[in-house]
Amino acid sequence: MLQPLQRIIGVVERRQTMPVLAHVLVEIDTQNRMTLTGTDMEVEMIGSTSLEAGEPGTCTLPARKLYDLLRALPADARIDMNLDGERAQLRAGRSRYTLVTLPTADFPVLDNIEVVDRLRISAAALRDLLERTQFAMANQDVRYYLNGMLFDMHAEGLRCVTTDGHRLAMADAVLPGAGQRTRRQLIVPRKGVAELLGLLESTEEEVELEFARNHLRLHREGLRFTSKLIDGKFPDYETVIPIGADKQVTVGRNLLRETLQRAAILSNEKYRGVRLELARGRMRIVAHNPEQEEAVEEIEVESAVEDLAVGFNVSYLLDALGALRGESVSLRLRDAQSSCLLEGVPDERARHVIMPLRL
Repeated sequence: MLQPLQRIIGVVERRQTMPVLAHVLVEIDTQNRMTLTGTDMEVEMIGSTSLEAGEPGTCTLPARKLYDLLRALPADARIDMNLDGERAQLRAGRSRYTLVTLPTADFPVLDNIEVVDRLRISAAALRDLLERTQFAMANQDVRYYLNGMLFDMHAEGLRCVTTDGHRLAMADAVLPGAGQRTRRQLIVPRKGVAELLGLLESTEEEVELEFARNHLRLHREGLRFTSKLIDGKFPDYETVIPIGADKQVTVGRNLLRETLQRAAILSNEKYRGVRLELARGRMRIVAHNPEQEEAVEEIEVESAVEDLAVGFNVSYLLDALGALRGESVSLRLRDAQSSCLLEGVPDERARHVIMPLRL
């Protein structure tokens, strides 16, 4: 009983506007199968497990108390659960616990959604897409459509895109069935992305994604996840990718990352700015702060660029480098006022765009 509850407990908020949302809906069917449903009205998670014996019925139970009780019992403990009016009794050996239930009619359940498309993808591939892009989502931005992740299904596969207006991250997964899909875009809210990441960590199996008009649903064995979508139009992200960025720099990813981490220590705590000064075959990284302290680093790079200096938020650079996979990275620049395109070398399935910072 603990395993499906562990999978869904993250959806249940500790503080709720409706008391029933602090509960899980417990349903037992005629095939001796129990399903547990948790929701916060934005994300719904359903886990299931088989029973030794049971009578069909439904009730709600306080999620956190149930979770803490089950977790505190011995791993091999056997549970007997009985419903008596508005209370549920749990017995484990000589222990007995009585929990208060709430009316099941008050529990909001997403049953039928209008599915318009489906695709199958390995859990590892989907997790990789989310991990490479989730950090660039906006957080409580008034442009509400930026507070989530774009799922862009196209002929070749699936692309995930995030942006907070200062940077953009996108990653691609190529899937079978090229050329047969209709392009569809939907925006999954931040909470939905976080829960998706959590449930994809524990499996390598193939999962099914269902695209609906107002929801995204994921199926995996013993679990169903549903998230409402953000109703809005995501920016035309392809126009943000810099065109004509003819100045290219290639450098070891770990080398650049470690150098930036050191320089960041003496950067301005508020603006986090560093200046990249490029010359043929080398890059200087300079950081200042209001205390008149300074960091200057110089590393060797592959570049024919002459005399270009451009400023960036060092945190944005470090986030992008952490999400790339190649041993080296390519920085494509045009001038000091234009954004920078970062790609892994040889891995080019993820790209990051960072706006410049005036220093």
